[in-house]
Amino acid sequence: MITEHIGLARLDLYARTFEGVPLGEDEYVLSTDEKTSIQARCRCHPTLAPGQTRAMRVSHEYGRGGALAYLAAYDVHRAEIHGHCEPTTGIVPFMALVEQVMTQETYASAKRVFWIVDNGSSHRGRRSIDRMAARFPNAVLVHTPVHASWLNQIEIFFSIVQRKVVSPNDFTDLAEVRERLRGFEDRYNATAQPFQWRFTTSDLDDLLARLDRNTPADRQGESSVTPAA
Repeated sequence: MITEHIGLARLDLYARTFEGVPLGEDEYVLSTDEKTSIQARCRCHPTLAPGQTRAMRVSHEYGRGGALAYLAAYDVHRAEIHGHCEPTTGIVPFMALVEQVMTQETYASAKRVFWIVDNGSSHRGRRSIDRMAARFPNAVLVHTPVHASWLNQIEIFFSIVQRKVVSPNDFTDLAEVRERLRGFEDRYNATAQPFQWRFTTSDLDDLLARLDRNTPADRQGESSVTPAA
């Protein structure tokens, strides 16, 4: 059934609660994912900055300078971003991000650090949970439901990156892309405030109830959502 209990733990973590118990001062919540295929497109003609009566002008012709993946972990309650670039995604690049974050304070000595992820191949299923716990016993991997990555706050941050960092895409090479992302991280961490997340467990219950009411009985099985491991 669509109304099956899903996603509630993820939403409660945003409210600093897990399984009905408030989180302690030494417990943290990270929202993480990969932004793939960020390309370096070198425009064949210089981009013209906007003027008083003129919009920005960007040449539609460009040379390709390669592509990279940007992996990031967003501290939900401290509005801090930790990220780095990799040639591609996968288990090894994702675990490199985990290593980067979990070996620094305050996470290294934390009681628990919750990592909210979707069901991408880099961190899917029970094996990913066990792999994380084996490397860092205080790390808890929590999956969003299948097809519900919109519950992951990192997607909000990536939308900001898309608008403010990589658009328009006009980079000489991938080194310039990396430098731009690093610079934006520094600025973001110095000025950002936590997102005002308002979608609660009650809102999710209401949404699922409405979906149930509008799903024909003979198609309930086809439309059901199975909780992630």
